[in-house]
Formats: sequence, C-alpha cells, structure tokens
Amino acid sequence: MAIKPPRKPAAKPRAAAAPPKLSPEEVQLFYQRLAERTPNPETELEYVNDFTLLVAVVLSAQATDASVNLATRELFRTVDTPEAMVALGEEGLKQHIKTIGLFNTKAKNVIALSQALIADHAGRVPADRDALQRLPGVGRKTANVVMNCAFGAETFAVDTHVFRVSNRTGLAPGKDVDAVERILDAETPQPWRRDAHHYLILHGRYVCKARTPECWRCVVADICRYEPKTPPPGSTKEARVIAAKRGRA
Repeated sequence: MAIKPPRKPAAKPRAAAAPPKLSPEEVQLFYQRLAERTPNPETELEYVNDFTLLVAVVLSAQATDASVNLATRELFRTVDTPEAMVALGEEGLKQHIKTIGLFNTKAKNVIALSQALIADHAGRVPADRDALQRLPGVGRKTANVVMNCAFGAETFAVDTHVFRVSNRTGLAPGKDVDAVERILDAETPQPWRRDAHHYLILHGRYVCKARTPECWRCVVADICRYEPKTPPPGSTKEARVIAAKRGRA
C-alpha cells in the first residue's frame, strides 16, 4: 500500500495590506480641501465653559454628541462649576444623564473629577494634559479634546471616526489609536494642526462613514487610497455592486 505524503498545513490567511500612505504634498492638499469645505470646524458638543466641556467629553464616551447635548442642555444651565456638580450629587446627576449609555459609571466619575478639581486645582480645569489624565474618567482622548477646544493646543484626539479616516484614506495608517496619534502629530503640517482632529471627525461622521463611505461627494476622493470607491446612489455601478453582494450572500 502506497504511503501518502503528509498534508501540508493550510496557509494562514494574509492580513489585508495597509493602504499606501499619502505623500506630504497629498497630506497638505487633503487638509486644505477639508478646510475649504468647513472653514471654522468646532466640536458639536454643547458647553458653556471649560468645566462643562470636560464633563461633556467624559459623557460622550461610547455615546453620540447629539445624545449628550440632549441630556446636558438643561443640566448646564444651573450646574456649570465643580462645586455645583458636587452639590447636585451622584444621584441627582444620574437623573439628568440616564438616557446616556454607561450613565452610572459616568455619574460616579463626573462627581469624582469635580471633587478632584476642587481639591487639587482650585476648582479650575488645568491646562495640562497629564494633569487632566489624572482626573477620574479622563483618558488621553478626552484630555486631548479638552486641551484643543479649551486651550487651543495642537493635540490629536483619535476617536473611531479619526481612526477610520486616517487608516482608510492613507493619511495616517496605524494599528491602534496611539500609532495613529503619533503619525498625525508628526506629519500634520501648519496651518492645519490646530483644527486637524475636527476636520477628520466631521469628515468621518458625515462623509467617510463606517459602513458606506459617500465617496461620490468626498472632496478628497481623488487622493484617498480607499478602494473600491462607493458609487452614487441610484447609479448603474451601484446596482451592479448590490447585485454582486447579493450573489455572494
């Protein structure tokens, strides 16, 4: 009886190659076009001072800005200092933010960070990223947002939108948020550094969407590395794409 040769182990599937990075000239053009489309980008979170900005950003983790605004609009009319927040208390805060995901944990953190601001910073939000990160419930992304929006620092807050856009387009491809932040910080030129993360968040939120990027109305589609580009709705090409997806289902 013939001896069968041993089977070769199945080849491991290769990870999809990262898109080639944009050139420095393309990076400049990328930001220029986003800036022309949105000349004065701002956070969509509503706030009345540095403290309420910090609270809003903490509450926005794993929640939409719109849902946070609905919950805090009435709250911030009367509770706009750490002292007022501590006086409101954890249970009182929960009543305002119970429509936001993870509201129990967030209420605990907001009261704790308010107490820390009073004890360690005379009730003021520190203009220092390391000091911000030592506050309860404040991570690097939150600290970056506050430093940028409140104090004008050239920081790069990498949320899901910024991470997606940076990788998908080839602007700053990185395996994790820290890598993307490092690349953005190293390679984003002036005069775009101050508003860069706003440009990218808004682009990811409204154009370069997670499931179906709207490439047909994207101002950087010609330099973006994403393929295949999403065709306009109702086009013949879109019909072919939909038919092909159904055939694979």
